[in-house]
Amino acid sequence: VQLVESGGGSVQPGGSLRLSCVGSGFDFSDTPMSWVRQAPGKRPEWVSSITRGGMSSNYVDSVKGRFVTSRDNAKNTLYLQMNNLAPADTAVYYCANGWVIRSPQGSQGTRVTVSI
Repeated sequence: VQLVESGGGSVQPGGSLRLSCVGSGFDFSDTPMSWVRQAPGKRPEWVSSITRGGMSSNYVDSVKGRFVTSRDNAKNTLYLQMNNLAPADTAVYYCANGWVIRSPQGSQGTRVTVSI
C-alpha cells in the first residue's frame, strides 16, 4: 500500500488549498478513504471520510461547511478542498485507506500552514 499526499503550503487565514492523495497497491475504488491531520504537539485527528463510490462523506465538526472531500477512482486519487482556512487548521495532513481512520498509516503527509 502506498499513499502519496501533495498540495500543502502556506496560506493566509481565509485562503484555500486543495490536497491530493494518490493511492496504489490496493483496490482504491473498492476502499473508503479518510483524511487525518496532526497539528504540532497534538494527537492525530480524523478529518473526513468518503465512501468507495464517493456518494457520501462525513466530517469532523470543526471543518463542516469549509472542507469537501472527493475522489476520482479512475485516477486513484483522493482530494480535500479546504476553504476559509484558519490558523487552527495548521497541521500535517495524511490520507488513509479506510473509514474514520484516526491515525496516519505511514505516508509522508503534506504540511498546511495558515498564518498571517
